[in-house]
Amino acid sequence: MISNNIKSWRKFSLLGLSLALMNTSCIDYMDNVNPNEVTEEMMGVDNLKTGAFFSQMLRRVVIIKDGEMMDSDYQIAQQLSHDQYAGYIAATLGSTAHNGQYIFQESWVNATFDYAFTGIMAPWQNIHKIATEQGLEEVDALATVVKVAGMHRIADTFGPIPYVNYGASNQYDPLDKIYEKFFEELGSAIEILGNYVSGNSSAKLMSDYDYIYGGSVAQWVKFANTLRLRLAMRVAYANPQLAQEQAELSVNSPYGLIETKADRAELNHGLLSYHHPLQEIAYNFNAGDCRPCASIVAYMDGLNDPRISKYFTLTGDGGYNGVRIGISTSNMANYQGTKVSNLNMDASTTPVVWMTAAESFFLRAEGALRGWNMGGDAKTFYEQGVRVSFEENEAGSADSYLADDTSTPEAYEDQVGSDNYTFSTEVTPAWDEADDFEGKLERIITQKWIALYPDGPEGWSEYRRTGYPELIPVVVNGSNGTIDTELQVRRLPYTRDEKINNAEGVASGIAALGGADNGGTKLWWDKRDR
Repeated sequence: MISNNIKSWRKFSLLGLSLALMNTSCIDYMDNVNPNEVTEEMMGVDNLKTGAFFSQMLRRVVIIKDGEMMDSDYQIAQQLSHDQYAGYIAATLGSTAHNGQYIFQESWVNATFDYAFTGIMAPWQNIHKIATEQGLEEVDALATVVKVAGMHRIADTFGPIPYVNYGASNQYDPLDKIYEKFFEELGSAIEILGNYVSGNSSAKLMSDYDYIYGGSVAQWVKFANTLRLRLAMRVAYANPQLAQEQAELSVNSPYGLIETKADRAELNHGLLSYHHPLQEIAYNFNAGDCRPCASIVAYMDGLNDPRISKYFTLTGDGGYNGVRIGISTSNMANYQGTKVSNLNMDASTTPVVWMTAAESFFLRAEGALRGWNMGGDAKTFYEQGVRVSFEENEAGSADSYLADDTSTPEAYEDQVGSDNYTFSTEVTPAWDEADDFEGKLERIITQKWIALYPDGPEGWSEYRRTGYPELIPVVVNGSNGTIDTELQVRRLPYTRDEKINNAEGVASGIAALGGADNGGTKLWWDKRDR
């Protein structure tokens, strides 16, 4: 069964959450006030403090254990769905029906949806109200950037959700309208924060509560700009004109993009004491509720990728081996021993990363491939992305790797059972200028996918959007025909609680979805025929 750490489902109330946070004790005013920073004293309204709301949002974009939430909350909300579907992490729950077998567990899907709305949208709404009343548009803009960072993951999971008129309507908005809102919000936030930091690169906001950048507005603007570029690329097939427009706005922005490890968005261990939830799940839940997915291990091993030793541990025979998703076994221990690799994570130092520096280069590589003005060519950006990923993972020089035009993903050999798999792809690390569009795109997305690990929501979205990389399909498909095994899962169905408590809203979501409410229906931006 699933980890004993996973508690019974706790139903959250937005009103209850707001009342609980409103009763949080005041934070003492600091005597030494930074004249370039909005202080907590400035934000006081009826004893309601925004710092608690902002820090809560930061801890909910990716769930971490923090006293209220547990590692098991991350497990059911992300690891047992997104992380698997991305080809990064496999569950060893072989004897239990679960999301990895496309048998969706209602309470887990509820968690994915509800934790985001109670942990991101509700606190954002409070910050927005206070900041508007106090005329502090910079604080409102900063919170909105975090909101988009968290909620695009939820929109990309379910499709239509309540967002555009959140708080005023229970209706679900079409995904194209949600993306239009994302771009509107990010554009406004970038302008406001850019003006705030203009002429004063050391300007700070909410530094006591900012676990990402310690209040550095200049770094937040780079993140917002790169986030806009990410979302622009997401809609490249659904609305090419909008995608190019938004991508070029980001690339041509005077505030820059994330290009170095120092600027990447991560929960900083120097600012917040925490551990990566995957480390706890892999090592302490039932002797290991998860292991590396066979897909990414086979790719990295076959490509002779030195980052593999940074991502995973060696098996007992000195090699690397993963687990296919959707396995069926009567003995979990078979996949939790020395025959398979484990996650190479340290409880005190491995960070939760929202956005790598390498991603911005791969985004520009794809944009350049599409003929957009990205300020350079696809090959240069592609190779920069690989090099920066090597730097971020302290994997040494990427020179020989980028020159390798012969290594391809190796066939997966199941070290426990007989669920082997042979890839059809022949993608190599070396760029081939003579290749066609699809060949070049496959290289870009494959390396982007490797660099994104273990960001399951982003890896899964990019796989659905582009069809790359080739992922090993599930062993057991329990969807009763609603999900094509080869196409793989496209979304999560709407939640049980919403269907009970907001039936009219869910109905509007299904109408906007344009298909059945199951895991096989494609989202608005998922337009490629394959």
